[in-house]
Amino acid sequence: MTPCYPNTLWGIISNMEHNHGTAVQEPLAPLARNLRQAIPEVYAGFRELHSSAMADGALPLKVKELIAFTLSIGSQCDGCIAAHARSASRAGATKEEVAEAIGVTFLMQGGPATVYGPRAYDAFCEYYDAQHPSSGDAS
Repeated sequence: MTPCYPNTLWGIISNMEHNHGTAVQEPLAPLARNLRQAIPEVYAGFRELHSSAMADGALPLKVKELIAFTLSIGSQCDGCIAAHARSASRAGATKEEVAEAIGVTFLMQGGPATVYGPRAYDAFCEYYDAQHPSSGDAS
């Protein structure tokens, strides 16, 4: 449907395509690879920080991924949302856990989280359903 006022902010927003999950990650991969080649030491340091922060400790990986996932929503970072949606699914998070975590994000981040939360849930469900093809809507 074409908006009545295509040159207004509402017209532009209503025509924007919002991608989630793999649709976000795939186009970023070659761009990240190019930058990683230009600054390999920085990427190595980030990889080390990531490994240390996400290592099992008092909090298991699944909890840490849920934290990172919800922070991604608050940051309004589609690439971060996609990455942590995939990682949370791989770490064993369920749709119910993710939905509750997103609910807390609504509390702490307000209106913007009600925009990015559904996108994030869609991204998580994409990865979850790919990992659990026979699960349907159940978690």
